[in-house]
Amino acid sequence: MKTDHGTTDPGNRASGHRHSDNPVSRAFAPIRAAFVGVGLVSLLINILMLTGPLFMLQVYDRVLASGSVPTLVVIGILALVLYLFYGFLEGLRSRILARIAQRVDVRLTGLVYRMSNMLPVKLGRKAARLRPVADLDTIRQFLSGPGPGAIFDIPWLPVYLTIVFLFHPLLGVVALGGGLLIVVCIGLNEAMSRGPVAETGREAYRRAEDVESGQRNAEVVCAMGMDDALASRWQEQNDAYLVTQRRAADRTGFFGTLIKTVRFILQSAILGTGAWLAIKQEITPGVMIAASIMTSRALSPIEQAVAHWRGFVACRQSIARLREILSAAPLNADILDLPLPCKTLELEQVACGPFGEPLPFVVNVSFKLQAGDGLGIIGPSGSGKSTLARSLVGAVPALKGTVRFDGADLGQWTSEKRGEFIGYLPQDLQLFDGTIAENISRFRQDAASGAIIEAATLADVHDLIVALPDGYNTVIGRSGRNLSAGQRQRIALARALYGNPFLIVLDEPNSNLDAEGEAALINAIRTMRERKSIVVIIAHRPSAIATVDKILCLQEGRMTAFGPKDEVLKKVVQPVPAAGTRR
Repeated sequence: MKTDHGTTDPGNRASGHRHSDNPVSRAFAPIRAAFVGVGLVSLLINILMLTGPLFMLQVYDRVLASGSVPTLVVIGILALVLYLFYGFLEGLRSRILARIAQRVDVRLTGLVYRMSNMLPVKLGRKAARLRPVADLDTIRQFLSGPGPGAIFDIPWLPVYLTIVFLFHPLLGVVALGGGLLIVVCIGLNEAMSRGPVAETGREAYRRAEDVESGQRNAEVVCAMGMDDALASRWQEQNDAYLVTQRRAADRTGFFGTLIKTVRFILQSAILGTGAWLAIKQEITPGVMIAASIMTSRALSPIEQAVAHWRGFVACRQSIARLREILSAAPLNADILDLPLPCKTLELEQVACGPFGEPLPFVVNVSFKLQAGDGLGIIGPSGSGKSTLARSLVGAVPALKGTVRFDGADLGQWTSEKRGEFIGYLPQDLQLFDGTIAENISRFRQDAASGAIIEAATLADVHDLIVALPDGYNTVIGRSGRNLSAGQRQRIALARALYGNPFLIVLDEPNSNLDAEGEAALINAIRTMRERKSIVVIIAHRPSAIATVDKILCLQEGRMTAFGPKDEVLKKVVQPVPAAGTRR
């Protein structure tokens, strides 16, 4: 089974089908009936909005002419009931829209969050400007606000203008002319505001990224006195953001004020024209007042739509970005579950590199490992060792060639299934905000206590953990207890060992370890190999590869040697010259 998320290409006939298969489209599809309901409620709301004009018409033409208090009381009670019903429907529409917004969020939030985490892997440097979670927040906030209600009211403008025409053709002409002028202003607002609003969003993302970067590197900022320099850099970013925000606000504010001014002028023009017609006895004073109220009501949704135009444009851009992200970098499709591998790992002419780079960092790597093998990958800095490690675990998909487990391509397992047979300790290790137990168990809901303790014991970090005040329930991360680099590395090692994975990839696993920690690492590697796991180690220290039986040497992204450890080391390690020997 396979799900094709496709791409969005307006020039391709098939793109319409693929567009409908986009997760964003699928999220909106089930709630179309709810939007129909909003439309029906809007129908009743706009019919009830005729209460005001008709009430004024009756007051001026019937009550004042007859002087009948009972008539005033009756139509007043009727108007009160209709207004109460209107208020109920207006509140109902707001509640429906709020629930539509939450429904969209619920259907997309998990997918968007997972994609947000995977964007750096799937899109490389392009991911820096993307904030899928923020885009989803923008969509939800607009859908739950007053903007959609105004949009649903706009189609009633011709109905109100038709009623004004029925009052008197001249009143209709005046109202139509003002309405056309407002429509022109709306078009200009859309054309002139789209760019500034989009630029404001991009600058806002840059500001947020600067704040996150400063928080992540707070210790470095404090220790090396970088706060003033970074504050100056922030000030420049903030000034650029304020300029774009001011430009966008000026554009939308100008057209909002212009439209409001035109509406006031139009309302007075209707009154003036109505008064002239009333003097000529072509209409009654009640019709004059009703026409003024009707025209104001007809144009009010347009004014509200313009007031929320920035939100509408931002929502539309967010939807477009989510469509693009989820189409260009789809997550795992529906895949038939294969048995977890337990025999071999094989690379066939693998070339790999981060997304966005014109050329791969590593090319033409081929080797095969059996269960229980240990492989050390060595080479100078920048030779592609970490890139190859990421490709082995699926964090960097192969640009060419295949990574096979038991003969099957790695892509035939979902990301969740990969986690059951792959353990990974990256060079730039990160622990998450949460308890130590959650970090070791990779935040699995079904994690067994015995498996967590077994992994911690294997990494020789169990005694350290139980010595903490809350033991395995100790909260770590930015909001919890601070750990040393060595402690973090050993907990991350336990996370990599959790569940006895078939493949364990350790990138510089001893970079922060003391002698005791290195001894525990060596023991863990031996134990896992005895359990028939394949262990791959990237390291510069000889002690880290003491327990492997095979060596792969990389030079400038190319495999220069592979085979038994002793044979390869004899080829690649230069003998130390004797004292006094010239070189």
